[in-house]
Amino acid sequence: MEELSLVKNQIKKYVQECGDQKSCELLEMLAQGKMLRSKLILKIAGISEDSVKLCSVVEMIHAASLLHDDVIDEADTRRGKPSINALFDNKTSIMFGDILYSKAFTELSQMDKRISYTISNAVTLLSIGEMLDVDLTNDFNTSYDKYFDMIFKKTASLIEASAKAAAILCQKDEEAFALYGKNLGLAFQMIDDILDITQDSATLGKPAMLDFVEGKVTIPYLLLHERIAEKAKLESLYKKPLSTEESDWIKDEMIKNNVLIDSISQAQKLGLEAVEAIKMDESEDLKNIMNQMINREF
Repeated sequence: MEELSLVKNQIKKYVQECGDQKSCELLEMLAQGKMLRSKLILKIAGISEDSVKLCSVVEMIHAASLLHDDVIDEADTRRGKPSINALFDNKTSIMFGDILYSKAFTELSQMDKRISYTISNAVTLLSIGEMLDVDLTNDFNTSYDKYFDMIFKKTASLIEASAKAAAILCQKDEEAFALYGKNLGLAFQMIDDILDITQDSATLGKPAMLDFVEGKVTIPYLLLHERIAEKAKLESLYKKPLSTEESDWIKDEMIKNNVLIDSISQAQKLGLEAVEAIKMDESEDLKNIMNQMINREF
């Protein structure tokens, strides 16, 4: 998408305005993501100076959260490339994240008050979601409510806010687009959690089944725990390096108990609800974003 290059250039400009050469160099080292939030904003609000600036602010906030996330998770890679904390150290990753956060908020303060409130409120939720994510790794979580609350705050809240802010920008139905964004975010994270199990390490850019090893009981594990008799065996594998035999057992049990199919069905149901919420907009692009995201393989 050519318009995404406008967003990348705007982010570069914002970081250059900070007057720090190292920040500019670190920006170039960041692994490029799918820019889902920007695609969403531009499809809802169209391409304008204001929408490109909004995209840039959101992408900087998202990048900052990932920089901090990599420190929390002690991750060596991000999207198949070495993470900033691996290339430098945790301090550099945290401080560069803070620079991106604070510059994003500086620019956000110049925008429409409702837009700046919507985005900044989501960042508070995102930060709470990060803490919930860490807390949920203490024990084997069996609560669907806790899982969905965490993924809403950590992932979906900023996507929801992006869609709502874009709707405010172009005077569309902000609540309908907020629901679309929320469901897109929830489904996005659920598919991510499923791909951690179904895809290989080379495709993911990180070790497969890493979530469970790191203590994350995601939607497939919740469903599996609910359906199998050998609950104690599954719990005994929690937060430990898995042998090939152990990971194969988990995958086989998931297939046997229709866990992966039902996990994908839950994500698809959220997607259909999201598309229904914005049917008055008649946007094929937004339907396609949802379909591509649910049917992706990495």
